[in-house]
Formats: sequence, structure tokens, C-alpha cells
Amino acid sequence: MKPIHSRSARAIVVAVAAGSLALTGCSKDSGKDSKDQSKNQQDAAAQSKPVAYADAAGSNGPAAEVPGAKPGGSINVFTQSDLSHMDPGQIYVSDAGQFANLVHRKLTNYQEDDKGNLTVVGDIATDSGKSSEGGKTWTYTLKDGIKDEDGNAITSADIRHTIERQYSKVIFDGPTFVQSWLSGSDYRKALPDGPYKGKHLPDTVLATPDAKTVVFHFDKPRPDLPQALAMAGYAVVPQKADTKEKYDKAPKSLGPYKVAEYKAGKSLKLVKNTNWDPKTDAVRHQYVDGYNFTTTIDQPSQTKRLVADQGEAKNGIQFTDSVDPAQMQSVINNAAVNKRTIKGYQPYVWQMSFNLDRLKDKKVRDAITYAIPNQRMIQADGGKYGGELAGGLFAPTLPGFDPKYDPFGKLKMPNGDPEKAKKLLAEAGVKKGTKLTYAYSNTPRGQKQMVIIKDALNAIGFDVQAKEIERATFYEQIGKLKNPYDLYMTGWGQDWSSPSTVVTPVYDGKLIADGAPNYSHINDDKVNSLIQEALVLQPEAAAKKWEEAHHRIVEEINPSAPVYYSKQIQLFGSNVGGARYSTNSSYIDINRLYLIKP
Repeated sequence: MKPIHSRSARAIVVAVAAGSLALTGCSKDSGKDSKDQSKNQQDAAAQSKPVAYADAAGSNGPAAEVPGAKPGGSINVFTQSDLSHMDPGQIYVSDAGQFANLVHRKLTNYQEDDKGNLTVVGDIATDSGKSSEGGKTWTYTLKDGIKDEDGNAITSADIRHTIERQYSKVIFDGPTFVQSWLSGSDYRKALPDGPYKGKHLPDTVLATPDAKTVVFHFDKPRPDLPQALAMAGYAVVPQKADTKEKYDKAPKSLGPYKVAEYKAGKSLKLVKNTNWDPKTDAVRHQYVDGYNFTTTIDQPSQTKRLVADQGEAKNGIQFTDSVDPAQMQSVINNAAVNKRTIKGYQPYVWQMSFNLDRLKDKKVRDAITYAIPNQRMIQADGGKYGGELAGGLFAPTLPGFDPKYDPFGKLKMPNGDPEKAKKLLAEAGVKKGTKLTYAYSNTPRGQKQMVIIKDALNAIGFDVQAKEIERATFYEQIGKLKNPYDLYMTGWGQDWSSPSTVVTPVYDGKLIADGAPNYSHINDDKVNSLIQEALVLQPEAAAKKWEEAHHRIVEEINPSAPVYYSKQIQLFGSNVGGARYSTNSSYIDINRLYLIKP
């Protein structure tokens, strides 16, 4: 999701999800269903299965019909704030990733079956990609009939433009996999103005020999390219339609829906894109006439409306927010309401990220880590339905996850060890009353986390200065290299089923930059070296290197304190059909929805 960032074989995204108030006792609703239906690490392990790559036959549209689906009507989307971005190049956060499923298209995409198994298929390409030279070269051929919302045919020039614009400073908040694979960690130097002044990457790097063909040339094998290209951040931006910074507010659609109206801070309306051809799309549907987003409904209000299931809420869904923790029991214990939820184990690890430019003493970082009351943080986010205590920075959805890894002893002391924290601070010579600046998102989850963190750190002698940031710009603000904050809670999930998509973007010191997800600014030679070694190895051999890097990061550097592994539970209205949990997006599967009574 990056913040809650997921990233592709779990998609997107970053999740700037919701969450907040304290969990209350059981309600007195009728139709109680008290059985524990929360997801566990076995469920998570099922999401770590390898992803298959499809050929042309598997990439043909239309997508398989959803049983019982009917056309017509509009779905009402309840969310707390504006989307973080609508420009594909800037999308690396979950809410925008969900939006991208409706509006944007890419060279490749994820097709998901009823068991959550994922297959990379050609989206606007004819297949998931043809590799040669041992995986150093990848060739894509565009399908016939791909147009943008204005009816303009998409050609290889548009794909080249899409990749090259990500080299420019216009784009600062999206994924960097493909650019850095093509041109190195200092990729912006290869094309500092992007394509906007008429310059291009050489054909030896990115070639478009004809209007239908795109060829990527790498200096090393890149077997994960089909999964990287399936990220929303690499969705197509038509060359003629690109308005640079303005594109983020009015993007052009290639998908089944397009933006009809956007009122900043209030609403967003999507309607059918008549130039989308279902015959070219193996994943998406266009059952409903549109989606009406209201971007002013907080998490408690979303939950109340969907539990009540009256009026417009019957056609309503939560987008990337979760059930309000304070109302969790009234949802779980009411069988009729509980039937209208989707549940899943997300790929995200919530962590306390330390700004290493400001918190330079590891003993101080360790002290804060020991002081964090992990279990209280989980309770504030829905208890067992919201998360599970984290020992490390690798989620249970990753292959090879070690459930016993717990270097800070959180399994034995889930609400922290303040005495050990005080001892470490004394050894570090930290004076009582030392100020710490803690940045948090103005979501219910962020606000509740702030209270818990402030109390815990004040109790060990700090004077915590809490700084609230608007949800839609939270990751942008903490992503600035010269941000004025000491620490901030972030959530990260793999982009696809590989530790490379966790360690590389978040902990590679060579990728420190404004807008990059190395929020702690860690730059360790040993970690950097292990990353480069692991990237060229086959998965089994690479796994040992990733584990070594993980242990060094957590135990010897501690740039981010593990807090909890994230779970998801979302509500939808009684007239919404086709709802299921998506292992790709970690939210409701937005590609399948229809209205039972249009």
C-alpha cells in the first residue's frame, strides 16, 4: 500500500488509513456473534504465496463476470479527507491506490481469484512482459483499442513519457523502482527535466521502436519488473494530456471511470469512461454508473452510518478507512452487521520512525522503543481486529516471516518497559524535560496514537511537543529531508511478495531524497551493501541476505521501532454486491462492486 504503503502484490499503497478511539466493552446488540473472527498469522501466510505471470491468453478481456452482478446506480464512498494524489506518478499511498483501480491503467495489473491468489496480467500490454538476456531486457506490446477518456489512442510514446516524467521534479512522491533500475539511485541526473524540454532517455535504456512496442534495458536482471509496473505509480499519463503539477487535480482516465467533478475538501464524483473497452481489460468491471465520494466523513460517522444502513448508506462503502474501534464490538457482535464486513491481514507494519538527523544517539532511540506501549496502540486501533504486536519490521505477509523474532521483548512486555527506557536515557545523559517533536496525522487513529505516545514518553522524562499534520499531506510533510520533527508513526507494507520492497525503499541510504520513503534517513554502509547483494540473488539465497539486513536494521541501528502488524475490517451497505477482501489492495476489492438493486 508506503505509508500505509502497500506496494503491489498487495498493492498500495501507505495506508493513510483510519483508526483511533479506545475499544469499548461488548454491546447489547441482538443477533450476537461472539466467535473470534479476527485474522491471524496463518491467514497472513496465505497472502505471501508467489505471484504468477500470465501470457497473452491470460491477459485478454473482458474480466470474468461477478456472479449476480447487475448494471446501474452509483456507489457512495465515505472517506475522511481528500485523496493524497490523483496523478499516477505521485501515487504511493493506499487511498490513491484504490482510486487508481477505478481510473488509471498500467502496462500490467493484478488479477485476483476467489482464494486471493494473484496473477500479473497484461493491462494495456498484451501480456505480463517478455524477458530476454537473462531478465535484463523486457519487451511489452500494447493491446489494440487502448484510448484515454478523450478518445486519443495510447501509443508507446505515452509509455515513454510516463516513465520519463518521473525523472523530473514534478514527481516527488511516487515509487522509484523502475527509474532507479534503469538509471541508478541518482536517476534524476539522467534526465533532470524529464521529457518536458524535448530530451529523452537513450534507446539503450528505454526504447520505443514502433507505436506498439516498449523495451526496457537494465544492467542487471530485473525479474520483478512485471510486478513493479503493476503499481499505480506507473499508470499511464498521456503525453498530450500532461499538465505537470496541475495533473494531480485533473487526471485523464484510461480506466472504467473518469473524474467528472472535484471539489477540494468536499467531494469527488466519478462517472463512466465511455472510451474504456472491457474487451481490453482482464481485471476491471463497469457495473455501476459512478462513484460519489464525500471526503468529510470521519471514521466514527462512517461506521455509524453503515451500521444503521439507512438511505444513501445502503449504497455506501468505506474506502480505506476501517471500522471505528469504539464501535467495533457493536459491529462484530451483531451478526447482521458483521455479514457486511470484509476482514483481512494487511501487509503493513506500523512503526515509530526516528529522524536520524535529529535523534542521533541509538540509546535514546532504544529507550523510546522500550517505552512504547505496543498493546495500548493496538487496542486504540480495534484490538485483535485492528492489529497484532510486532517484533520486527517484516510483516507476517512476507515469505519467511519469523514469529519469534522479538529483540525488544515486546511479547513478554507488550505495554513496554519504562524502567529500562529510563536507564538507557540516564546512560545517554538525557536530561529530564528534554523536548521531543512528534508529528502525527489528524485522523482519529493518529490523534489517539498521539495521546498514547505523548503519555508514555513524558512518563520517562521527555517533554513531547505534538505537531498535527493534515492527513492528505502527512507523508509528504514527513518525507521532506529537512522536516522539523524528531519522530513520527508511519505504516509500510510490501509492494509485492518480497522483502526487497520493504528494505530497499525504506532503509536504503542511497535512496534518501525529498519525497522518498526513507523517513528515518538511515544510511548504513553494511545495510546498503546487503541490499545490493540481495537484489541480484535468487529468492532463496536472497532471503538470507534480507534477514541479515533486517536484523542489522532493527538491532544495531534502530531507525524505526516496530509497533504492530496491521489488520483490516471495513463496512459496506446492504445494497452493495460483490464485496470481498482484496489481498492485492488490502481493502475492499473495488474492481468487483455492483448494486443489488440499482
